[in-house]
Amino acid sequence: MSDQNLDAITVPHHALPVIDVSGLRSAADTDRKAVGRALKAACLDKGFFYMQGHGVPEPLRQSVFRQSEAFFALPEAEKNAIALEHSPCNRGYEPLRAQTLEIGQPPDLKEGFYSGPEIPAGDPRVLAGKFNHGPNQWPAALPGFRPVMEEYHGVMVALGRLVMGGIALALDLPRDAFAGFCKDELATLRLLHYPPQPANPEPGEKGCGAHTDFGTLTFLAQDDCGGLQVWDEAAGWMHAEPVAGSYVVNLGDMMARWSNGRFHSTLHRVVNVSGRQRYSVPFFYLGNPDYPIRCIDTCLADGERPLHPDTTMEAHYQAMYRATYNETTTT
Repeated sequence: MSDQNLDAITVPHHALPVIDVSGLRSAADTDRKAVGRALKAACLDKGFFYMQGHGVPEPLRQSVFRQSEAFFALPEAEKNAIALEHSPCNRGYEPLRAQTLEIGQPPDLKEGFYSGPEIPAGDPRVLAGKFNHGPNQWPAALPGFRPVMEEYHGVMVALGRLVMGGIALALDLPRDAFAGFCKDELATLRLLHYPPQPANPEPGEKGCGAHTDFGTLTFLAQDDCGGLQVWDEAAGWMHAEPVAGSYVVNLGDMMARWSNGRFHSTLHRVVNVSGRQRYSVPFFYLGNPDYPIRCIDTCLADGERPLHPDTTMEAHYQAMYRATYNETTTT
């Protein structure tokens, strides 16, 4: 949705649900199902919610932010030495204004860094040209950067698996219904830096243009600057203000497709009007690239047919990129 107006309404935090997912770890079936019901309500609405009880250690989260700030403070030459163009699997540094998520609008006012599961160049999957498989690029000047990001990636993959169990319950399926999807999965850790919005920006310029995510689940850790805005059909753009210690979680397009449109993948954007440097850390949980994606039976009413043909996670993601960017670049 293109919109020259960058304003958004401020709403109470409870306008987006706050869901404590710790019950998914409970031995009690009633606790797990209670979380499933809360997730179902959120997914049937905007597909956006605040998540608490996630179990990610706060010191680790803060280490990720400190390393992120240190990385983006490096000289441009050091960042460009590990630019995305040097990676066959889209890992590394993305310069300021290199991406335009909202077609027809100015480039996004942000710079980023991508990493994923560490897969050596000699791995058979890499040699076969598998989607987004390969080694990461790491900044030589920051020896503490790689261990922090690898530890965080592992913790977040485990969290993705936990929440997918809750999504299964939300779909009235057994908790382990997505066990195959949550095996050998791909996931992308992205670090983002947003300079302050200039006083006289180009018309429509934003930190990140309005878009939906392509994948399954996104877990966003954000600093205290604010700037994330979520689209609501009735209210328009709403601020999703930071809530300390929480994640903002949203569904991606594949989850909407998988559920035959029952669960929602909602437009969101970033406008950094804080006057400060903004840092955020989205983690994109994608799933097993070879997993067959067929419309979930519990999402079909009697006589209803699937809206989309069968696919795989890999094919879906690549198709989304071709449709959006008219190219086959992957992320």
